[in-house]
Amino acid sequence: MKASDDSSPRGKTKLAPNGRIVIPAEIRRALGFEPGETLVMEVVDGTLRIETYLHRIKQAQEEIAKLILPGVSLVDELLADRREEVRREQQELEQQRKALFESSLQESLKKVG
Repeated sequence: MKASDDSSPRGKTKLAPNGRIVIPAEIRRALGFEPGETLVMEVVDGTLRIETYLHRIKQAQEEIAKLILPGVSLVDELLADRREEVRREQQELEQQRKALFESSLQESLKKVG
């Protein structure tokens, strides 16, 4: 294994007949890969990109964080939306209950009268 001009680890490996590759130890150490850790792969412009699943999650979180306005709490917004949804559901149920009561009352009055 030899390092490039910028001291990034480099290596060479062979593709086994069953499709497996061994990531050289120096590269695994540089990337913080641990045995048993889940790795994700993708092909970008003809190059195989390998990273940890946790790193991919952190990247996604960082990208989403860029879309959130300063001072805005997504948790608070979600809770407010859910509370409004519950309020509307309760109003709808109350209207249905009243309509059912009135209908039942009218049916009872018809039977009596």
